[in-house]
Amino acid sequence: MRRKIGIIGGLSPESTVSYYLYITRKYVELFGDYSYPEIIIYSVNLEKYHQWREKNRWDKIAIDLIYAADKLKQAGADFGLIATNTMHKVFTEVQAETELPLLHILTSTIDAIKNAGIKKVGLLGTRFTMSEDFYRNELISNEIIPITPTDEQQKIIHQVIEFELVRGVLREDSKLKYLAVIESLIDKGAEGIILGCTEIPLLLKQNDCIVPIFDTAVLHADAALRYALA
Repeated sequence: MRRKIGIIGGLSPESTVSYYLYITRKYVELFGDYSYPEIIIYSVNLEKYHQWREKNRWDKIAIDLIYAADKLKQAGADFGLIATNTMHKVFTEVQAETELPLLHILTSTIDAIKNAGIKKVGLLGTRFTMSEDFYRNELISNEIIPITPTDEQQKIIHQVIEFELVRGVLREDSKLKYLAVIESLIDKGAEGIILGCTEIPLLLKQNDCIVPIFDTAVLHADAALRYALA
């Protein structure tokens, strides 16, 4: 029996759409029909999350994610995804308080990095993802060395995400700034690049980079499809 997928979305709407499209299109590509798994989306209030982040109220974020997960379960979801990297800072707390099983975004990403035989990766994402320990420690515990941009580069990366990508604004000059950061990470020894924000793949593709990129949104969505069909 197929499992119903629950997606906690709206963080941002742009990446939520990419999850939905990937799962449904990939299914059609693989099987040729339209019997893709049922998907239930709970879209949260992004403005609240931005405010809570800035006030360091991750407790409020966790409470809201637990509420969203519970609503998905009540609606019939068999498992769920938090469709964003940054909010995985409170993943453990959320999973502990909801009966809905959740797939961690880094599980599939780490598997892909290991399968590629890579030990050092550049990490792009929001300033929280790049600078705090929750993401880095998960990589390090799996014997993957994260290389992060400088503080000034992190500021640029974060601003583009918050004021452009989450609004669906794709600018060539911003893409060039990202590519310059990636080049500097490669110079520091990065053998691959984690697109550790689910909006960044809207701006960058594998063809833009000389080393492998790891699209966390695609890897997460693909894991959901496989789990739903298992």
